[in-house]
Amino acid sequence: MEERQRYRLAVATGTRAEYGLLRPVLKKLNCDDAFDLRLYVTGSHLSEAFGSTVDEIEADGMPIAARLDILSAEVPSGRAGTAVRTQMALELFLAAFMEDKPDCLLLLGDRYEALAASLAASLLNLPVAHISGGEVTWGADDNWYRHCISKMAKLHFPSCEMYRQRLLRMGEQPGRVYNVGGLGDENIRNMVLPDRNTLAENLGIPHTGPFALVTYHPETATGHSVAQQADALLRAIEQHPELFYLFTGANADAGGSELNARYAAFCVQRTNCALFSSLGTLRYLGAMKEASLVLGNSSSGVVETPSLGTPTVNIGMRQHGRMICENVLCCDIDAGQIDAAIKEALTPAFREKARLVKSPYNGGDTSGRIVTVLKENLAGGWLRGPKTFYDGEGA
Repeated sequence: MEERQRYRLAVATGTRAEYGLLRPVLKKLNCDDAFDLRLYVTGSHLSEAFGSTVDEIEADGMPIAARLDILSAEVPSGRAGTAVRTQMALELFLAAFMEDKPDCLLLLGDRYEALAASLAASLLNLPVAHISGGEVTWGADDNWYRHCISKMAKLHFPSCEMYRQRLLRMGEQPGRVYNVGGLGDENIRNMVLPDRNTLAENLGIPHTGPFALVTYHPETATGHSVAQQADALLRAIEQHPELFYLFTGANADAGGSELNARYAAFCVQRTNCALFSSLGTLRYLGAMKEASLVLGNSSSGVVETPSLGTPTVNIGMRQHGRMICENVLCCDIDAGQIDAAIKEALTPAFREKARLVKSPYNGGDTSGRIVTVLKENLAGGWLRGPKTFYDGEGA
């Protein structure tokens, strides 16, 4: 009897949020005999300043093929630093892929690390499969990173029909674009999330009383300085001492370290604040479920909160362009507007409105569908061939 082919599948991850979304896919891939899973860990996972979240990957027993460090070296500040780190990531991914020779690269999202991995794979004629393409986020460079990855990818897993249709308009072949739903929604439906008492004992936050989960990353495609962004957010927070604030650290984008320093200085002077560089997926989603309010500009605030019905204040342009559900209030980076949005989000009327929201990202067994489609397309052998452009019906 002929032995079934085993596919060497590369998966790249650079942040805590990305890995948290990928986890159910990785667990299924790791248990499937059709795949030899190879995880390439980079970015903030390997940085103590950002929580050393590679520890979480190791605790899950995932097979780490390589650790590609791009944050420990000294680089220029701002965009120049991001450019240098992207160059470093490209070189490291090229070397790793040339040595390991995977059959396919699976990526999620829209960061510069993912862009570098996708480019390295494409240069080596290694097919790319992309999760969460077709989305728009005008306030971050992630927007064009994401679209570049989509154009290099030969297989697509958007999170809802709106984003599938956008990929088709971008010229992606309909038969290679699968609306599988959102991995964040799947996590929320399938994970047993910690309750308020468990979170309080684990994190040292109060057992009772209203609290806000705060995750704010630097905007990288607008003219606001990090100081302006932090000042607006923190001045608005000062207007609501009735809330406890559970901060999670900003990401490793340009300005992220400066934001985290400002959060730390703010929290150390107050008894109603706590700052964690990373909560991990389980505690983060549990806090999102139990919070009176989610505050900031993280994608989780607009993508995952509809599944929990949690009121959310989304600040600035970072998520502008994404589908916004009725549990989310959007405002500018302005202390007065943030203050007003917090007040509205905490009203009984808005809380009830948020509770009744239905998420557009429920795709059922999202991770299982991704694994099945990957297996079918790898078995078909077409992924190594040239990519063709879709000109629309009747073209």
